[in-house]
This record gives sequence, C-alpha cells and structure tokens, in this order.
Amino acid sequence: MHPFRSSAVVGWLDVFTRNEYKDLFIDSLVFCQKNKGLEIHAWCIMSNHIHLVFRSINGQKPELLIGDLKRFTSQSIVKSIQENPRESRKEFLLDFFKKEAEKSSNVKHYQFWRHDNKPIELWSNKVIQQKIDYVHNNPVEEGLVYKAEDYVYSSAIDYAGQKGLIDDIVVFRMFDV
Repeated sequence: MHPFRSSAVVGWLDVFTRNEYKDLFIDSLVFCQKNKGLEIHAWCIMSNHIHLVFRSINGQKPELLIGDLKRFTSQSIVKSIQENPRESRKEFLLDFFKKEAEKSSNVKHYQFWRHDNKPIELWSNKVIQQKIDYVHNNPVEEGLVYKAEDYVYSSAIDYAGQKGLIDDIVVFRMFDV
C-alpha cells in the first residue's frame, strides 16, 4: 500500500518560509526512514503544508507512523520558533498555536498541524504516479520555480536523476509493482 498524505499548518500559516523549519521537518523524515520504517517515494514542503507519498515497511499502520512524525515535528518546530531570536512572528505564531490547542481535547500546549487529512490509500500504479506528479508540480503551480526539479525542498530532483536533500528516496516507476 502506498498512502498519500498532505498535512497543513493550522490556519494555513506560512511557517515553512524559514529554511530552518523546513530542515527540522526533513530531519524528522530522515529519522522516520532510519528508525520507523518510512519508505519515501515523494515529498514536498510548501510554505504552509507538506505532501508525502510513502509506504510503511515495518508493519506499522501508516496513520500511526504519520502521527509520530507530526507529533515530533510539531514539538521541534514550536521549540525552534520559541528559541529563534530572528523570528519576527514569534508572538503571533505561538499565540495562534496556543488558541488552536485550546479548541482541541487532545492537545496540551500548542496545535501546529491541522487535524484533518488522513492518509489516502493509492490503489494503482497510475494513481500513485498522478499523486507523485501532483506533489512535484506544487511549487511550479505556486510560481516558485519553472521546473519541478529546481525546487530544493522536494524529491522532484531525485526523479530527474540527481540527488536531493534526502537519501534513499525510492523513485517510483510505472513498471514497478
């Protein structure tokens, strides 16, 4: 099974405009690859949301794997915002996250990710390829780059035959089963 997952920051806030926050998310993806059986086929970090096409290869349910990823990234990014002396939006972001947490019964301090967007199971090679193309073309559609492989915070470069920021991306090809 190849799930597709999009996760957005609460309020669709543009948190990932700072590279250090994107890098924290990448560090979490790499940790999950190495320690939790996350097999990544495609990924992309936009200013206020992420996309991921993946498989869970250690038998863990995909939603639990992504839950762990989101919990950890939420905590590490909020901590980074709190400690970042250059973060001009610190008070605004933390207040927003705190107010969102107060609306939720299962969040104690700060709500970073929206609760919606369960993983969608991709049922055929054609659909998997469509989602991967969608993930990679997101920065093009947003006008950030002309070619998908020019966007640094994505696996599109891996699909163009070069090396991206994350090792061991499992490039999906239509002839794969």
